Amino acid sequence: MQHGEKPGYPRFQGKNRYDSFTYPQLGFKIEGKFLKLSKIGNVRMKLHRQIKGKIKTCTIRRKNGKYYACFSCEVEAKPASTDKRVGVYLGVKHLAVTSDEEYFDHPKYLRKSERKLKWLQRMVSRRKMGSNRWRKAALMLAKCHEYIANQRKDAAHKISRYLVDNYDWIVFEDLNIRGMVKNHQLAKSIADAGWRMLVQFTAYKAEWAGKQVIAVDPRNTSQVCSECGRIVKKTLKERTHRCSCGYVADRDVNAARNILHKAIGYVPELRYGQLELNLF
Repeated sequence: MQHGEKPGYPRFQGKNRYDSFTYPQLGFKIEGKFLKLSKIGNVRMKLHRQIKGKIKTCTIRRKNGKYYACFSCEVEAKPASTDKRVGVYLGVKHLAVTSDEEYFDHPKYLRKSERKLKWLQRMVSRRKMGSNRWRKAALMLAKCHEYIANQRKDAAHKISRYLVDNYDWIVFEDLNIRGMVKNHQLAKSIADAGWRMLVQFTAYKAEWAGKQVIAVDPRNTSQVCSECGRIVKKTLKERTHRCSCGYVADRDVNAARNILHKAIGYVPELRYGQLELNLF
């Protein structure tokens, strides 16, 4: 055997080994408030929105004691052009800032629920593993994590929908998030923001709408002046960009403009600042 295991013994089929199964095109049918499943029967369901297009597959999923039916549908895309482009800067203070000076707040769902999570994690650790009380505590902890994840997904869906509806070109930085979370001072805030999720949601929505999501090199986007092209060194705590050319802006807006400039190939012309003379 590949892993040095002795052949001939059956694998243990745990009850939690599989959490989903799929009906490919046949074996399911929606009848009013019921979902008719082959070999199972009629199951009462809560339809949270009307299904559009032709249903191709039905996947039944189990998660934290609840069951979900996920339908994949074939829908004809209806692209609507806006002829607008935008650069999006992903940050910690604000989740996203656009080159059009629009700010999307960082909800910080994980930090708001930290106290409850710590209490639940202590409860799990103090109970005997495998006991009924341990399973109940573990389920409560899992549901709390699921609730935070759903909040984060909801924020990402709303922001990505707004961007796709209003712009044809959406430009992000090609961030090395795995490397960035090694910074222990910012790791929790970066993970809580869900940058990768926001980019992924925007990308698939844009593809369906016939629009483009572009990733550019993030080098110096926060330091370069988007008006004249000079390098203006700033520490992370400096939130305002001030250049000798006279351009003053929020540092995240300046970075978002630089991100857009990189995508369209625009290079700002270097200008000379005003010379101030002290006359005595």
